[in-house]
Amino acid sequence: MTETAEAPTTPPTHRRRTAVIGGIGALGIAAGAVFGVHAAAGDTITGTASAAPAVNEPTVVFGGRGGFGGSVPGGYGTSGSAASTATAATTATADQVVGVVDITTVLGYEDAEAAGTGMVLTSDGEVITNNHVVEGATSITVTVLSTGATYSATVVGTDPTDDVAVLQLADASGLATVTIDDGGVAVGDAVTAVGNAGGDPTSTSAAGGTVTALDQSITATDETGSDAEQLTGLIETNADVQAGDSGGPLFDAEGAVVGMDTAASTGNDAQSYAIPIDTALDIADQIASGVDDATVHQGYPAFLGISVQDGPSGATIAGVVSDGPAAQAGMAAGDVITAVGGTTIESADDLTTALSGYQPGDRVTVGWTDGTGTAQSATVTLAAGPAD
Repeated sequence: MTETAEAPTTPPTHRRRTAVIGGIGALGIAAGAVFGVHAAAGDTITGTASAAPAVNEPTVVFGGRGGFGGSVPGGYGTSGSAASTATAATTATADQVVGVVDITTVLGYEDAEAAGTGMVLTSDGEVITNNHVVEGATSITVTVLSTGATYSATVVGTDPTDDVAVLQLADASGLATVTIDDGGVAVGDAVTAVGNAGGDPTSTSAAGGTVTALDQSITATDETGSDAEQLTGLIETNADVQAGDSGGPLFDAEGAVVGMDTAASTGNDAQSYAIPIDTALDIADQIASGVDDATVHQGYPAFLGISVQDGPSGATIAGVVSDGPAAQAGMAAGDVITAVGGTTIESADDLTTALSGYQPGDRVTVGWTDGTGTAQSATVTLAAGPAD
Protein backbone atom coordinates (compact mmCIF):
# COMPACT_ATOMS: atom_id res chain seq x y z
CA MET A 1 0.00 0.00 0.00
CA THR A 2 1.48 3.33 -0.99
CA GLU A 3 0.65 6.92 -0.27
CA THR A 4 1.57 10.10 -2.06
CA ALA A 5 2.72 13.24 -0.29
CA GLU A 6 1.46 16.40 -1.93
CA ALA A 7 3.16 19.77 -1.85
CA PRO A 8 2.65 21.58 1.46
CA THR A 9 0.72 24.40 -0.23
CA THR A 10 -2.21 22.21 -1.22
CA PRO A 11 -5.42 22.03 0.86
CA PRO A 12 -5.77 19.23 3.45
CA THR A 13 -7.47 15.93 2.62
CA HIS A 14 -9.79 13.30 4.04
CA ARG A 15 -7.49 10.71 5.56
CA ARG A 16 -8.25 7.47 3.73
CA ARG A 17 -5.27 5.98 1.93
CA THR A 18 -5.75 4.80 -1.66
CA ALA A 19 -3.29 2.85 -3.76
CA VAL A 20 -3.98 2.20 -7.43
CA ILE A 21 -3.21 -1.41 -8.29
CA GLY A 22 -3.78 -1.29 -12.02
CA GLY A 23 -4.79 0.91 -14.90
CA ILE A 24 -7.85 3.09 -14.40
CA GLY A 25 -10.40 2.87 -17.17
CA ALA A 26 -13.58 4.75 -17.91
CA LEU A 27 -15.20 3.44 -14.73
CA GLY A 28 -12.21 4.05 -12.55
CA ILE A 29 -12.62 7.52 -11.09
CA ALA A 30 -16.28 7.31 -10.30
CA ALA A 31 -16.39 6.09 -6.72
CA GLY A 32 -18.17 9.28 -5.71
CA ALA A 33 -21.10 8.59 -7.99
CA VAL A 34 -24.13 7.06 -6.32
CA PHE A 35 -26.99 4.69 -7.11
CA GLY A 36 -25.10 2.72 -9.73
CA VAL A 37 -24.23 5.56 -12.06
CA HIS A 38 -20.52 6.24 -12.41
CA ALA A 39 -19.03 9.21 -14.20
CA ALA A 40 -16.34 8.66 -16.77
CA ALA A 41 -12.81 9.84 -16.08
CA GLY A 42 -12.62 13.58 -16.62
CA ASP A 43 -16.39 14.05 -16.57
CA THR A 44 -18.63 15.46 -13.87
CA ILE A 45 -19.26 12.84 -11.20
CA THR A 46 -23.00 12.45 -10.77
CA GLY A 47 -24.61 12.45 -7.38
CA THR A 48 -22.00 14.39 -5.41
CA ALA A 49 -21.99 17.88 -3.95
CA SER A 50 -20.01 20.54 -5.74
CA ALA A 51 -21.07 23.77 -4.04
CA ALA A 52 -18.44 26.45 -3.64
CA PRO A 53 -17.18 27.00 -0.10
CA ALA A 54 -18.72 29.81 1.89
CA VAL A 55 -16.70 32.86 2.83
CA ASN A 56 -14.08 31.98 5.45
CA GLU A 57 -14.96 28.31 5.15
CA PRO A 58 -11.77 26.28 4.65
CA THR A 59 -11.42 23.71 1.92
CA VAL A 60 -10.15 20.48 3.41
CA VAL A 61 -9.20 17.36 1.52
CA PHE A 62 -10.77 14.13 2.71
CA GLY A 63 -8.71 12.31 5.29
CA GLY A 64 -8.10 9.18 3.45
CA ARG A 65 -7.23 8.99 -0.22
CA GLY A 66 -3.54 9.17 0.39
CA GLY A 67 -2.78 12.82 -0.17
CA PHE A 68 -1.22 15.12 2.34
CA GLY A 69 -2.37 18.72 2.20
CA GLY A 70 -1.01 22.03 3.33
CA SER A 71 -2.25 25.06 5.18
CA VAL A 72 -5.91 25.95 4.87
CA PRO A 73 -6.64 29.22 3.07
CA GLY A 74 -8.55 32.00 4.75
CA GLY A 75 -6.71 32.33 8.02
CA TYR A 76 -7.61 28.95 9.50
CA GLY A 77 -4.06 27.83 10.31
CA THR A 78 -3.44 27.10 13.96
CA SER A 79 -0.89 29.19 15.78
CA GLY A 80 0.26 30.36 19.17
CA SER A 81 0.09 28.30 22.32
CA ALA A 82 -2.54 25.90 21.01
CA ALA A 83 -0.40 24.91 18.04
CA SER A 84 2.69 24.51 20.17
CA THR A 85 1.02 21.79 22.26
CA ALA A 86 0.73 19.41 19.30
CA THR A 87 3.28 16.59 19.39
CA ALA A 88 4.71 14.20 16.85
CA ALA A 89 2.71 11.02 16.42
CA THR A 90 3.80 8.00 18.41
CA THR A 91 2.78 4.36 18.47
CA ALA A 92 -0.60 3.85 20.13
CA THR A 93 -0.67 2.09 23.48
CA ALA A 94 -2.48 -1.19 24.14
CA ASP A 95 -5.31 0.73 25.81
CA GLN A 96 -5.66 3.09 22.85
CA VAL A 97 -6.28 0.28 20.34
CA VAL A 98 -9.04 -1.42 22.32
CA GLY A 99 -12.14 -1.33 20.11
CA VAL A 100 -10.21 0.16 17.18
CA VAL A 101 -10.00 -1.58 13.79
CA ASP A 102 -8.12 -1.23 10.54
CA ILE A 103 -10.39 -1.21 7.48
CA THR A 104 -9.06 -2.30 4.08
CA THR A 105 -11.26 -2.06 1.00
CA VAL A 106 -11.02 -3.23 -2.59
CA LEU A 107 -12.35 -0.63 -5.02
CA GLY A 108 -13.21 -3.06 -7.78
CA TYR A 109 -14.39 -0.49 -10.29
CA GLU A 110 -11.36 1.73 -9.72
CA ASP A 111 -8.78 -1.08 -9.81
CA ALA A 112 -7.47 0.15 -6.48
CA GLU A 113 -7.35 -0.54 -2.76
CA ALA A 114 -7.88 1.83 0.16
CA ALA A 115 -7.57 1.78 3.92
CA GLY A 116 -8.79 3.62 6.97
CA THR A 117 -9.82 3.10 10.56
CA GLY A 118 -13.01 2.33 12.47
CA MET A 119 -14.43 1.85 15.96
CA VAL A 120 -16.28 -1.17 17.36
CA LEU A 121 -19.65 -0.21 18.83
CA THR A 122 -21.06 -3.61 19.77
CA SER A 123 -19.54 -6.93 20.84
CA ASP A 124 -21.09 -8.67 17.83
CA GLY A 125 -19.20 -6.50 15.36
CA GLU A 126 -21.02 -3.27 14.55
CA VAL A 127 -18.37 -0.79 13.43
CA ILE A 128 -18.62 2.94 12.75
CA THR A 129 -16.30 4.76 10.34
CA ASN A 130 -16.30 7.59 7.82
CA ASN A 131 -18.34 7.05 4.68
CA HIS A 132 -15.38 8.03 2.51
CA VAL A 133 -13.37 5.14 4.00
CA VAL A 134 -15.71 2.61 2.37
CA GLU A 135 -17.03 4.67 -0.56
CA GLY A 136 -16.69 2.69 -3.78
CA ALA A 137 -15.79 -0.52 -1.93
CA THR A 138 -16.66 -3.83 -3.55
CA SER A 139 -15.20 -5.82 -0.65
CA ILE A 140 -14.19 -4.86 2.89
CA THR A 141 -11.80 -6.54 5.34
CA VAL A 142 -11.54 -5.44 8.97
CA THR A 143 -8.74 -6.25 11.43
CA VAL A 144 -9.32 -5.87 15.17
CA LEU A 145 -6.13 -4.24 16.40
CA SER A 146 -6.21 -5.55 19.96
CA THR A 147 -6.39 -9.20 18.87
CA GLY A 148 -5.27 -9.32 15.24
CA ALA A 149 -8.47 -11.15 14.25
CA THR A 150 -9.65 -10.41 10.72
CA TYR A 151 -13.24 -10.36 9.49
CA SER A 152 -15.05 -9.70 6.25
CA ALA A 153 -17.53 -6.85 6.56
CA THR A 154 -20.63 -5.59 4.83
CA VAL A 155 -22.13 -2.11 4.76
CA VAL A 156 -25.19 -1.77 7.00
CA GLY A 157 -25.83 1.78 5.84
CA THR A 158 -24.24 5.09 4.95
CA ASP A 159 -24.76 8.81 5.31
CA PRO A 160 -22.59 10.33 2.56
CA THR A 161 -23.81 13.83 3.42
CA ASP A 162 -22.44 13.67 6.96
CA ASP A 163 -19.60 11.23 6.13
CA VAL A 164 -20.68 8.39 8.42
CA ALA A 165 -20.99 4.66 7.66
CA VAL A 166 -21.84 1.59 9.72
CA LEU A 167 -20.38 -1.84 8.96
CA GLN A 168 -21.19 -5.32 10.27
CA LEU A 169 -18.42 -7.86 10.77
CA ALA A 170 -19.28 -11.40 9.71
CA ASP A 171 -19.53 -14.00 12.49
CA ALA A 172 -18.08 -11.68 15.13
CA SER A 173 -18.72 -12.10 18.86
CA GLY A 174 -17.15 -11.09 22.15
CA LEU A 175 -15.40 -8.04 20.73
CA ALA A 176 -14.14 -5.25 22.97
CA THR A 177 -15.77 -1.91 22.22
CA VAL A 178 -14.54 1.67 22.43
CA THR A 179 -15.42 3.77 25.46
CA ILE A 180 -17.61 6.73 24.54
CA ASP A 181 -17.72 10.15 26.19
CA ASP A 182 -20.57 12.11 24.62
CA GLY A 183 -20.19 15.00 27.07
CA GLY A 184 -18.24 16.99 24.51
CA VAL A 185 -14.96 18.89 24.68
CA ALA A 186 -13.83 22.48 25.17
CA VAL A 187 -11.23 24.57 23.41
CA GLY A 188 -7.86 23.84 24.97
CA ASP A 189 -8.71 20.26 26.01
CA ALA A 190 -6.01 17.68 25.36
CA VAL A 191 -6.92 15.08 22.72
CA THR A 192 -5.27 12.18 20.89
CA ALA A 193 -6.12 10.97 17.38
CA VAL A 194 -5.54 7.25 16.84
CA GLY A 195 -5.62 5.46 13.50
CA ASN A 196 -4.06 3.58 10.64
CA ALA A 197 -1.62 6.33 9.63
CA GLY A 198 0.71 5.05 6.94
CA GLY A 199 -1.11 1.74 6.71
CA ASP A 200 1.12 -0.32 9.02
CA PRO A 201 -1.25 -2.63 10.96
CA THR A 202 1.53 -3.48 13.41
CA SER A 203 2.12 0.14 14.41
CA THR A 204 -1.07 2.12 14.95
CA SER A 205 -0.43 5.86 15.27
CA ALA A 206 -1.38 8.12 18.18
CA ALA A 207 -1.13 11.87 17.52
CA GLY A 208 -1.55 14.20 20.49
CA GLY A 209 -2.78 17.77 20.42
CA THR A 210 -5.44 20.11 21.75
CA VAL A 211 -8.88 21.28 20.67
CA THR A 212 -8.43 24.59 18.84
CA ALA A 213 -12.04 25.35 17.84
CA LEU A 214 -15.56 23.90 17.95
CA ASP A 215 -18.57 23.85 15.64
CA GLN A 216 -16.41 24.31 12.56
CA SER A 217 -17.63 24.12 8.94
CA ILE A 218 -15.42 22.96 6.08
CA THR A 219 -15.71 22.03 2.43
CA ALA A 220 -13.97 18.69 2.09
CA THR A 221 -12.61 17.28 -1.18
CA ASP A 222 -10.47 14.38 -2.22
CA GLU A 223 -6.81 14.93 -3.01
CA THR A 224 -7.62 15.98 -6.58
CA GLY A 225 -10.04 18.68 -5.42
CA SER A 226 -13.04 16.60 -6.52
CA ASP A 227 -15.96 15.04 -4.63
CA ALA A 228 -16.60 18.22 -2.64
CA GLU A 229 -18.82 17.92 0.40
CA GLN A 230 -19.70 20.38 3.12
CA LEU A 231 -19.36 19.23 6.72
CA THR A 232 -20.51 21.21 9.73
CA GLY A 233 -20.33 21.07 13.52
CA LEU A 234 -16.80 19.68 13.56
CA ILE A 235 -14.17 19.64 16.29
CA GLU A 236 -10.95 21.32 15.12
CA THR A 237 -7.65 20.18 16.65
CA ASN A 238 -3.95 20.49 15.97
CA ALA A 239 -3.34 16.72 16.19
CA ASP A 240 -1.18 15.52 13.30
CA VAL A 241 -3.78 13.31 11.61
CA GLN A 242 -2.39 11.41 8.61
CA ALA A 243 -3.67 9.42 5.64
CA GLY A 244 -5.36 6.27 6.91
CA ASP A 245 -6.60 7.80 10.18
CA SER A 246 -10.12 8.49 8.85
CA GLY A 247 -12.81 6.88 10.98
CA GLY A 248 -10.52 6.47 13.96
CA PRO A 249 -11.14 7.73 17.49
CA LEU A 250 -10.33 11.15 18.86
CA PHE A 251 -9.70 10.47 22.55
CA ASP A 252 -9.96 12.91 25.43
CA ALA A 253 -7.43 13.02 28.27
CA GLU A 254 -9.26 10.18 30.07
CA GLY A 255 -9.07 7.87 27.05
CA ALA A 256 -12.74 8.10 26.05
CA VAL A 257 -13.84 8.79 22.48
CA VAL A 258 -15.09 12.32 21.88
CA GLY A 259 -14.91 12.41 18.08
CA MET A 260 -14.26 10.51 14.85
CA ASP A 261 -11.22 11.69 12.87
CA THR A 262 -12.37 12.83 9.44
CA ALA A 263 -10.14 15.35 7.65
CA ALA A 264 -6.85 17.15 8.10
CA SER A 265 -4.13 19.30 6.64
CA THR A 266 -0.43 19.32 7.21
CA GLY A 267 2.06 22.15 7.08
CA ASN A 268 3.95 24.18 9.61
CA ASP A 269 1.04 23.69 12.02
CA ALA A 270 -1.10 20.56 11.91
CA GLN A 271 -4.83 21.09 11.60
CA SER A 272 -7.44 18.35 11.71
CA TYR A 273 -11.17 17.87 12.07
CA ALA A 274 -13.35 15.29 13.79
CA ILE A 275 -17.08 14.61 13.82
CA PRO A 276 -18.33 14.85 17.43
CA ILE A 277 -19.02 11.31 18.57
CA ASP A 278 -22.57 12.07 19.70
CA THR A 279 -23.33 13.32 16.17
CA ALA A 280 -21.81 10.22 14.59
CA LEU A 281 -23.66 7.89 16.96
CA ASP A 282 -26.98 9.59 16.27
CA ILE A 283 -26.49 8.84 12.58
CA ALA A 284 -25.41 5.28 13.38
CA ASP A 285 -28.61 4.81 15.39
CA GLN A 286 -30.66 6.02 12.42
CA ILE A 287 -28.90 3.54 10.17
CA ALA A 288 -29.41 0.69 12.64
CA SER A 289 -33.11 1.53 13.00
CA GLY A 290 -33.66 1.26 9.24
CA VAL A 291 -33.99 4.91 8.27
CA ASP A 292 -33.70 5.25 4.49
CA ASP A 293 -34.11 8.80 3.18
CA ALA A 294 -32.33 11.52 1.22
CA THR A 295 -29.24 11.39 3.45
CA VAL A 296 -29.28 8.01 5.24
CA HIS A 297 -29.03 5.00 2.93
CA GLN A 298 -29.50 1.36 3.84
CA GLY A 299 -27.06 -1.25 2.54
CA TYR A 300 -25.71 -1.00 -0.96
CA PRO A 301 -27.15 1.13 -3.79
CA ALA A 302 -28.89 -0.24 -6.84
CA PHE A 303 -26.40 -0.63 -9.67
CA LEU A 304 -26.99 -0.40 -13.42
CA GLY A 305 -23.31 -0.86 -14.21
CA ILE A 306 -22.42 2.04 -16.49
CA SER A 307 -20.39 5.21 -16.51
CA VAL A 308 -22.17 8.22 -17.98
CA GLN A 309 -21.74 11.79 -19.10
CA ASP A 310 -24.23 14.42 -20.23
CA GLY A 311 -25.22 14.07 -23.86
CA PRO A 312 -27.32 16.17 -26.24
CA SER A 313 -30.48 14.11 -25.60
CA GLY A 314 -29.90 12.16 -22.40
CA ALA A 315 -27.17 10.41 -20.41
CA THR A 316 -24.49 9.14 -22.76
CA ILE A 317 -22.88 5.85 -21.75
CA ALA A 318 -19.09 6.17 -21.53
CA GLY A 319 -18.40 2.64 -20.31
CA VAL A 320 -20.21 -0.55 -19.35
CA VAL A 321 -19.31 -3.00 -16.56
CA SER A 322 -18.79 -6.45 -17.97
CA ASP A 323 -21.68 -8.79 -17.03
CA GLY A 324 -23.53 -5.96 -15.26
CA PRO A 325 -27.26 -5.32 -15.78
CA ALA A 326 -26.66 -2.82 -18.60
CA ALA A 327 -24.26 -5.12 -20.42
CA GLN A 328 -26.67 -8.04 -20.14
CA ALA A 329 -29.39 -5.88 -21.68
CA GLY A 330 -27.17 -5.04 -24.65
CA MET A 331 -26.22 -1.45 -23.80
CA ALA A 332 -22.85 -0.24 -25.05
CA ALA A 333 -20.58 2.78 -24.87
CA GLY A 334 -21.99 5.60 -26.97
CA ASP A 335 -25.62 4.62 -26.38
CA VAL A 336 -27.82 7.28 -24.76
CA ILE A 337 -30.11 6.47 -21.81
CA THR A 338 -33.42 8.23 -22.40
CA ALA A 339 -35.81 6.75 -19.82
CA VAL A 340 -35.85 4.74 -16.57
CA GLY A 341 -39.10 3.29 -15.26
CA GLY A 342 -41.11 5.68 -17.39
CA THR A 343 -39.15 8.75 -16.24
CA THR A 344 -37.54 10.77 -19.02
CA ILE A 345 -33.77 11.09 -18.69
CA GLU A 346 -32.17 14.26 -20.05
CA SER A 347 -28.85 14.27 -18.16
CA ALA A 348 -26.50 12.18 -16.05
CA ASP A 349 -28.01 13.77 -12.93
CA ASP A 350 -31.49 12.73 -14.06
CA LEU A 351 -30.29 9.15 -14.29
CA THR A 352 -28.79 9.23 -10.81
CA THR A 353 -31.99 10.69 -9.38
CA ALA A 354 -34.17 8.14 -11.15
CA LEU A 355 -32.13 5.17 -9.97
CA SER A 356 -32.03 6.44 -6.39
CA GLY A 357 -35.62 5.29 -5.95
CA TYR A 358 -34.73 1.64 -6.55
CA GLN A 359 -33.10 -1.13 -4.53
CA PRO A 360 -30.79 -3.96 -5.64
CA GLY A 361 -32.94 -6.72 -7.10
CA ASP A 362 -35.62 -4.36 -8.38
CA ARG A 363 -36.67 -4.79 -11.99
CA VAL A 364 -36.94 -1.59 -14.01
CA THR A 365 -37.49 -0.80 -17.68
CA VAL A 366 -34.68 1.23 -19.25
CA GLY A 367 -34.97 2.98 -22.60
CA TRP A 368 -31.99 4.03 -24.68
CA THR A 369 -30.94 5.02 -28.17
CA ASP A 370 -28.18 2.90 -29.67
CA GLY A 371 -25.32 3.96 -31.91
CA THR A 372 -27.47 3.70 -35.04
CA GLY A 373 -30.11 6.01 -33.57
CA THR A 374 -32.55 3.16 -33.00
CA ALA A 375 -34.70 3.29 -29.85
CA GLN A 376 -34.20 0.28 -27.59
CA SER A 377 -35.87 -0.87 -24.36
CA ALA A 378 -35.26 -3.67 -21.87
CA THR A 379 -36.30 -4.63 -18.36
CA VAL A 380 -33.22 -5.15 -16.19
CA THR A 381 -32.67 -6.45 -12.68
CA LEU A 382 -30.56 -3.95 -10.80
CA ALA A 383 -27.52 -5.33 -9.02
CA ALA A 384 -25.96 -4.31 -5.72
CA GLY A 385 -23.38 -1.63 -6.41
CA PRO A 386 -20.27 -0.57 -4.52
CA ALA A 387 -20.78 1.30 -1.27
CA ASP A 388 -21.94 4.87 -1.75
